[in-house]
Amino acid sequence: MNASHVLAIDQGTTSTRAIVFDARARTVALARREFAQHYPASGWVEHDAEDIWRDTVEVLREAIERVGCGPEGIAGIGITNQRETTVVWERATGRPLYRAIVWQDRRTSDACAALRAQGLEELVRARTGLLLDPYFSGTKVAWILDQVPGARARAERGELAFGTIDCFLLWRLTGGRIHATDATNASRTLLFDIHRQEWDAELCQLLRVPRPMLPQVLDNSGLFGATEPGLLGRPVPITGMAGDQQAALFGQACFSAGMAKSTYGTGCFLLLNTGDTPVASHNRMLTTVACRLGGRVRYAMEGSIFVAGAAVKWLRDSLKVLGAAADSATAAAAVPDDHGVYVVPAFVGLGAPYWDPDARGLICGLTLDSGGAHLIRAVLESVAYQTRDLTQAMARDGAARASAIRIDGGMAANDWFCQFLADMLDARVERPADLETTALGAAFLAGLATGVWKDEAALAATWRAEASFTPRMPAQRREKLAAGWQQAIRRTLLRP
Repeated sequence: MNASHVLAIDQGTTSTRAIVFDARARTVALARREFAQHYPASGWVEHDAEDIWRDTVEVLREAIERVGCGPEGIAGIGITNQRETTVVWERATGRPLYRAIVWQDRRTSDACAALRAQGLEELVRARTGLLLDPYFSGTKVAWILDQVPGARARAERGELAFGTIDCFLLWRLTGGRIHATDATNASRTLLFDIHRQEWDAELCQLLRVPRPMLPQVLDNSGLFGATEPGLLGRPVPITGMAGDQQAALFGQACFSAGMAKSTYGTGCFLLLNTGDTPVASHNRMLTTVACRLGGRVRYAMEGSIFVAGAAVKWLRDSLKVLGAAADSATAAAAVPDDHGVYVVPAFVGLGAPYWDPDARGLICGLTLDSGGAHLIRAVLESVAYQTRDLTQAMARDGAARASAIRIDGGMAANDWFCQFLADMLDARVERPADLETTALGAAFLAGLATGVWKDEAALAATWRAEASFTPRMPAQRREKLAAGWQQAIRRTLLRP
């Protein structure tokens, strides 16, 4: 059989999925597993990397079985992953030394504060494009090495390996033969110089991460290795890899400078393609690698919101004011306006442009006649307000304003949210026909390396919009709502 299908592993914060795409970039099979979240202390979030590995193997096999092409019909595998989530494992056995510390985790906020107090943030920002925040991987690695007895000495001897989830899965899929990551995931560690495209010895020393632990950094599209023959019945090449947000940028065909996408999953991540130029932000946006193909690096400006869909999940699972996430649009439309209610979902601190790891969630504007629908509406609105904060910060940095923003992720299926987002951004919001753009980006990268798609023009030709939302809110109303949001943010950031 002609190998004309591409399989993407989409390893996310709450689930692991395998999706098979055909040469027309259409989803032909999907398998999914949710896995447990662990919260051992306030602000701590962990995953069991063995759970993730087990689920990955299961969904790979299930997806291939569903499409009916067998492993011989898969031209290549692409991997995309929750970025910054950190694993340290033994090279000899592949066994994780500690649970994976998730990108949402705040336990290293004191370590980041100490580095800032030493005046190191400007050095870090200049080389990595990032800020000193517990969001990123570097301080998580150091924490594991400090907490697990004997780990630091073992790391110095080269017995331990560090990687984000992509790197850990690649190691396991190839039977421990390949310890590598890609340029986008490397750019999220606080240890990688995005200009020289190499690990930075000084930053490794400052963050106390031994160099022998670090993986090789490869382009996003190319041969990473092949799966162990016993996993899928025969070796299948692994030919694409990117962090989830960069994968979504690629999957949305945002190949040109000035194009932007915003993904609404557990969190929200807005990326603006800046082309060959890394734009330094003065408004606490991130500068990051968008992709590296054939050695050529393209950059993006990024704004990260830690809680988006996770707040809808909180309404459903913790407050129980929502039966299903899909019901949130109906609930929001059931009330005539916001009723002055604002929710700032700072459950794990605030990301861009505030970067306050100690901030916590706030609800304000409640009256006796406020109800569950007002709370649901306020949560949806909060995600749009935060996206507006990001676009305005990028504009202050001189970034060209995108005429349209392509959106994806679970919340993108919510028409009420999409319209409110367009109203608050005063820009067109485009929703693609296939919302699986993160997985599709990984598939695109894998397919480029194996000849399923010839070039970026062929990829762009597969993109099509399913819906477009244009602003219709009066400017005066928009500014009044935004002013109320800023007041809520100020209350959230107040210190005792």
